[in-house]
Amino acid sequence: MSDVWDGIADEFLHLYPRGRRLVAVAGADAERSRVAADALCAAIGARDQDVRRAHTSDGADGPLRSDVIAPFREASGNDRILVTSGPSALLGQRARGLWNFSVWQLAGEEAPHTVANAIVDVTDPDHPVRRFADYCALPSSYGA
Repeated sequence: MSDVWDGIADEFLHLYPRGRRLVAVAGADAERSRVAADALCAAIGARDQDVRRAHTSDGADGPLRSDVIAPFREASGNDRILVTSGPSALLGQRARGLWNFSVWQLAGEEAPHTVANAIVDVTDPDHPVRRFADYCALPSSYGA
């Protein structure tokens, strides 16, 4: 287990200690997001939390809401967490408001998504590194 995922789990649980909570783990590579979300899910579960997992390969808004979010909200039990992994669409304009907390995973020279609560560099998946970035820290050529 990585200290990065433990730290993010602690931060998330400090901010959202109870209730039905939704976490997105997204990035340019949906499969890489799956691995990162599994690590975060394990860290949250190690803190005696009722945590569930979901994955979407395309992040389409309609199916995400009807097939993933709605069943989670309708299930019994109030104190539970759903960690959903998938592509960058999870943090797109239509879906970003669904999440209590979001993690953007990247590798190499991929650009960070500054909407995310946490940014994790998984270039070396065995040694992830938390990054702190915002638009002020990006090169002037970003988005050009």
